[in-house]
Amino acid sequence: TKFYILMDYNIIAKSYNELYEEEQIKKLKIIEQHIKVKKNDKLLDIGCGTGISTNYFKCKSIGIDNSKEMIKNGKGNLILAKAEYLPFKDKIFDIILCITSIHNFKNPKKALKEILRVKKSKAQVVITLLKKSKNYKVLKKMIKSSFKVKELDEDKDTIFISSN
Repeated sequence: TKFYILMDYNIIAKSYNELYEEEQIKKLKIIEQHIKVKKNDKLLDIGCGTGISTNYFKCKSIGIDNSKEMIKNGKGNLILAKAEYLPFKDKIFDIILCITSIHNFKNPKKALKEILRVKKSKAQVVITLLKKSKNYKVLKKMIKSSFKVKELDEDKDTIFISSN
């Protein structure tokens, strides 16, 4: 029998940046080379944690996370919400990021449907998937069936960037 331990982000919230900021910035620098961000773009960061990726790009950004502590320890425009129930109107975001978080969602398929609902037709969607996640193959297939993507290989993640 295999046991998987889900990380309790409420517990690690205070030390999250110390543990993961460098790793996140590395991914964001790669992503930055593949997407175009304009000052007036509306960006949604799903599973934003403390807002590292929410605040990285210079545009109108909002982050959602379902960990109260991560939001509390974060900076920027961050709200408590679930990826499966995004509290936004249809077709309002130009850029949607989901950095190393989809493998933590209770219902990734529903979350992907929500992304499709809130993104503008020409929106850029970036999803990074942890290579070590136990459901990597299933999630990769789900992402690729939801979006036309190019795949970039990063140290710990596969980066999927939609080409609409």
